[in-house]
Amino acid sequence: MKIPPSLPPSACLPVLVTQSFENVACTVCGCVCDDLRLLVDRGSIVAAEHACSLSEPWLLAQTSADDFSTQADGKAVSFAEAVAAAADVLRRSRAPLIYGLSTSSTPGQRAACRLADLLGATIDTTASTCHAPSIIAVQSVGESTSSLGEVKNRADMVVYWGSNPLKSHPRHIERYVEASGMFVPGGRADRFLVVVDCQRTATSDIADQFLQVDPGTDFEVLWALRMILKGATPSEDIVGGVPLQQLIQLAQTMRTCRYGAMFFGLGLTKASVPHVNVEALLRLVTDLNSHTRWIARRMRIPGDVAGADSVLCWQTGFPFSVSFARGYPRYNPGEYTANNLLERGEVDSVMLVGCEGVEKLSSLARQRLSQIPTIVLANRSNVGDLASSVQFTTAIYGVHRAGTAYRMDEVPIPLRPVLESRLPSDEEVIDAIRRSICEKP
Repeated sequence: MKIPPSLPPSACLPVLVTQSFENVACTVCGCVCDDLRLLVDRGSIVAAEHACSLSEPWLLAQTSADDFSTQADGKAVSFAEAVAAAADVLRRSRAPLIYGLSTSSTPGQRAACRLADLLGATIDTTASTCHAPSIIAVQSVGESTSSLGEVKNRADMVVYWGSNPLKSHPRHIERYVEASGMFVPGGRADRFLVVVDCQRTATSDIADQFLQVDPGTDFEVLWALRMILKGATPSEDIVGGVPLQQLIQLAQTMRTCRYGAMFFGLGLTKASVPHVNVEALLRLVTDLNSHTRWIARRMRIPGDVAGADSVLCWQTGFPFSVSFARGYPRYNPGEYTANNLLERGEVDSVMLVGCEGVEKLSSLARQRLSQIPTIVLANRSNVGDLASSVQFTTAIYGVHRAGTAYRMDEVPIPLRPVLESRLPSDEEVIDAIRRSICEKP
């Protein structure tokens, strides 16, 4: 097949009436399930085997999307003109911010780091409005971890704390609780499933044990479990709405299992000082490792937010909220967090690499975002109706472009294209803007 000069080689696939792609990775959530089978017919995905309730409608909506869509000041322009306009915005900016990255891929995230370094910009990921308290807690007390494959093959006890995976990660239980493993051949029958939450959920309905804690009392319940493991007994008969005897039984089950896995979600961070809840859970898992093997894992939601953390770590030394304003990377959550910077009016331009994090910004931050020059890189699935000075519609990694996504356990999963597209990738757009800035002082 002869490749047209205007089409990047990485975007080209043989053109057949119907194609089948095996072992495709999905980036809709942090599970990054890599066992999907997609059927492609005439430039569209027409069937998605093994896809969950979140990924199936998203995948079936994808097409080859051959037309470029670039805008500047609300008018359609050529790609070169949009790049020049974006470069001009950033060249004149004294305090630029690059934000998003969780629906990008390793190449795009690396390109964003290079651009931030060149500009002396602040770069932040959607983790700052999501699992930032968990990251801060991990930095304070450490964590005991493993791959999800190890959980599947070894864990005979699984706890979901502040998480409802049947809604947020529909295949997580299917792949890591119900599936048979090397040392748990019976799958779900060989595992004891516990859910801890402040309300009943779809996941709690299928659990072997459900602990309904009062809202805002996770810290007290976690420390009560730590006391019991240390041989002490809390003085109250009920802790956080949970009878003491139930906590004693849970602690005993945790102590005597062969391998336990603690998955915690954003429900654990619903507190005035959210990172202390996560610290308490991580310390509980550390205590449990004195008796048996236990691990803790965050239930990451966006598809490659773990990848954004990882890339920033090995490019800057820090996972999010990084400033290059002094010519070297500095890290300070709160001071260099996108939402706080926008609220304080401390940035004069923003590049959004994906729009998925905008909805979690405060109303004041979103108002400020609408008042300053904004460059948006987003695929058709998440561009929304956000006003912008310059806008690029980009290709989707894992659909139109090859790349890498990091699963919630920081395991890199290769992505490969299944559809043709002439749309540029995040990396191509960002590198074009960077070259334009360097060429014109």
